[in-house]
Amino acid sequence: MYQQQPAHPPAGGGALALTLRYHPVTFLLALFTPVVQVDGHRVGHAWGRIVVPLAPGQHHVHVHVPYLLPTRIGAADLGVAVHPGQTVELEYRAPMIAFFGGALGAPPQKYPGMVGTVVLAVVTLVILLCLCGGVILAAGDGTSTARGLPGLDVVAPAISGLWRS
Repeated sequence: MYQQQPAHPPAGGGALALTLRYHPVTFLLALFTPVVQVDGHRVGHAWGRIVVPLAPGQHHVHVHVPYLLPTRIGAADLGVAVHPGQTVELEYRAPMIAFFGGALGAPPQKYPGMVGTVVLAVVTLVILLCLCGGVILAAGDGTSTARGLPGLDVVAPAISGLWRS
């Protein structure tokens, strides 16, 4: 899933070591390769760790993930100062929800949209429990169901009468 590269800056220059990650819940992002640009030039397009040799000075880093709808998710930008002989460690985390931006900065970063994802999961679980609970209560009532059909106490003798005939 992720690839590792050593972080050794070139002699007299610096380097940018960027680790790109997505949460396992968003496993479909593995089908899409992230776009990494430094000063407008594409330098990487893979999940995992990439090391980019850079000249000392100020640089602009941009990361996003091409997607279906919207066409770009998790866009993140950061200005980075690189000094001679220095390796700047950065981490990018793709969002949990497509309409959120990505997180780019010094490691460790948090996954954007984690709270929203948990809230959506809890709401979905509560709705499913209410639906299943309603069906169980309607079936266990004994006299009639929510739709006005005969309950178990009326249907059971009729079914057992079929077996005796």
